[in-house]
Amino acid sequence: MTTTLQRVAAGDAAAVQDCIDRYGGLVYTLARRMCPQGAEVDDAVQEVFIELWRKAERYDPNIAEESVFIAMIARRRLIDMQRRLARHAGAEDLPESLEATDVEPESGAELKDSAAVAERAFKELRPEQQKVLRLAVWDGLSHQRISELTGLPLGTVKTHARRGLHRLRELLQPSSRTSSAGGGA
Repeated sequence: MTTTLQRVAAGDAAAVQDCIDRYGGLVYTLARRMCPQGAEVDDAVQEVFIELWRKAERYDPNIAEESVFIAMIARRRLIDMQRRLARHAGAEDLPESLEATDVEPESGAELKDSAAVAERAFKELRPEQQKVLRLAVWDGLSHQRISELTGLPLGTVKTHARRGLHRLRELLQPSSRTSSAGGGA
């Protein structure tokens, strides 16, 4: 008797729909448990079924039941998705295209001055914000990895990063630079 996944691997178009109908509930339940936000559940389910379609030929009914194989593929794909989301947590989307501006590139001296201003602003942050931002920006670590290294809860790491970046943005605004530099010029 041919299994649903063996039919999928053989290119049977109806088998794909049969697989979704038969195992959609299982995959959806796993996705709901493992996805932090509800909007990502549908994307996760779709990714799992695409992965099943790609790996259907690897299924061997002599090794495991079809539902076990599908749950294993789903779990792996969902863990990969969680890791990817954790790496990009807090990242803002870039616009589709960057418009050219009339701003001239900074000269070496201006760049050095800008770096000094940024360094002074960074030093005004709270120590824990500095530590988290240093690990995130200079070392390129994810919030999860920073949490593991520092022993801080993940939410605390995210809060320090968000508040630190917000404070830097405030400190680097032209109006706050002139007032904190003793009135400017």
